[in-house]
Amino acid sequence: MSGKKKSVADIVSYCQEIFDDINFGYARKWKAAKPGRKVVGFLPVYVPLELIHAAGCLPLGIFGGGDQMEVIHGDAYYQSYICRIPRSTIELGVTNRLDVADGMLFPFVCDVIRNLSGMWKIMFPNVWTKFFDTPQNFDANIGGTYYQQELLELKEGLEQLTGRKISDADIQRSIKIYNENRKVVREVYAFRAKEPWKAPASEVYLMMRAGLLIDVEEHTQLMKDYMAAASAEDRPKRDNVRIAIFGSFCEQPPLNLIKSIEMAGCYVVEDDYALVNRFLTVDVPTSGDPLEALSTTYLKHSVETSCKYVPVEEDKGKFHIAAVKACGAEGVIYATPSFCDPALLDRPMVCGRLSEAGIPYISFKYAENSGQMQPIREQAGTFADSIKLWS
Repeated sequence: MSGKKKSVADIVSYCQEIFDDINFGYARKWKAAKPGRKVVGFLPVYVPLELIHAAGCLPLGIFGGGDQMEVIHGDAYYQSYICRIPRSTIELGVTNRLDVADGMLFPFVCDVIRNLSGMWKIMFPNVWTKFFDTPQNFDANIGGTYYQQELLELKEGLEQLTGRKISDADIQRSIKIYNENRKVVREVYAFRAKEPWKAPASEVYLMMRAGLLIDVEEHTQLMKDYMAAASAEDRPKRDNVRIAIFGSFCEQPPLNLIKSIEMAGCYVVEDDYALVNRFLTVDVPTSGDPLEALSTTYLKHSVETSCKYVPVEEDKGKFHIAAVKACGAEGVIYATPSFCDPALLDRPMVCGRLSEAGIPYISFKYAENSGQMQPIREQAGTFADSIKLWS
């Protein structure tokens, strides 16, 4: 965007344009601007973007094809009783929409995404492809050692892809840039939690999704511009219920679903949408061994999701309860993609803890191409009304 003062409408329109572009025009322009540039795609839920950035590559968030792309070829590669994101990602690949990506990272979320990494290697042998595994043991001597080795292998793979060495100083510079980005992301979420009528969830979501498709420093400035513009804009405050949304960490809901929840009388003040740039909750140290710093921060200061092991059964849901209290939410919507085994396995445990804590909740399932929003809007509206009447 240009350097002139931006309005909320300008910023949201820009983010919407990037979000809607399933041909990844921004990445293509970025790559063509300098000879030798590389683009590395990644799937949710978390990868260390600092390493991709330190390699001089553009990290490109791949969250499926959304609701604007019909899946034809992708259905031939996967059975029907799994979530839609792998099938639509395959569709992006076989229709050459992802030919901009020189590399692809498939982090561990579930068996489906892990298997997709193997399929990608077979289908696109000229693309550097890596399954990126994160630790499920959080002992520094076990999970930490393992994760540092995984980070080292990722670094070496990126060096092979780009033909250049990645120094500790390179990684530390990138860590500093991403620390600033995460800090501003937290400020946006705090701003929304304080005054949700000034920062609708649909706008914040578009800005976060766009941020995973553009240069990180541009995204940081974009968020600062948005908060300045939104703070100055006079928007009506409604008698909406403050809710948190959990369960949507991998396959993302259609934008219209988020808007439908808002239209039903809900202010979304917390969510786990597109977690990548919020997965680490504190700054990563910029001194010492950068791989050790990334590893330690992941082990000790990362969010709880269904694809991350919680060692004590009684602890399941504590993170969610703390998040609800921190943002002042009055209820929870546990929204999961259809056939998402990690989220659906967690749902009874997390929702059970919410009940014990006296926090109202509802749950439903969706797919990234869900089209019928009226039932979801009615369910969310009834939930909001029940909180107003009986809480």
